[in-house]
Amino acid sequence: MTTTIEQDDIDDLIPESHISLDEPPSEKDDCIEYLLDLIVSSGRVTDRDTALKALFARERETTTGVGMGIGIPHAKTGAVTCPSVAFARSTDGVDFGAMDDEPAQLLFMILVPETGAEDHLEILSSLSRALMHEEVRNSLSTAKTSADVQGVLKEALA
Repeated sequence: MTTTIEQDDIDDLIPESHISLDEPPSEKDDCIEYLLDLIVSSGRVTDRDTALKALFARERETTTGVGMGIGIPHAKTGAVTCPSVAFARSTDGVDFGAMDDEPAQLLFMILVPETGAEDHLEILSSLSRALMHEEVRNSLSTAKTSADVQGVLKEALA
């Protein structure tokens, strides 16, 4: 049975402070740090180095470039207090090693507590399903404000 993320949960999962419409770094590792710092700035990460190590370890396991211009670095770590998602977008894209060899322009980071395996899978699968739709990707690419991004995600994920 698959569940969806409730609309009310999206404000908590990806608050506007976790959404950046500024150009992120063009190198993957720097981009991962950039996304992590969006979550760190909200006080949800208790140990940045531990969270970063978990993200880099996950990247070494297998690519988080899912194709269609999407990168979703993600990790479970005891260094985050609650499930959290960050978003940024890149004009030229960042090489996340996707199977289709396309750079990732829509960048999401998912961090969940170590004990949050179910949350981790639910967020990852819900996000992946939503991003399969071209209109969702286009809306995220053209959103003018972080509130617009949040609105697109509320509609797409719920």
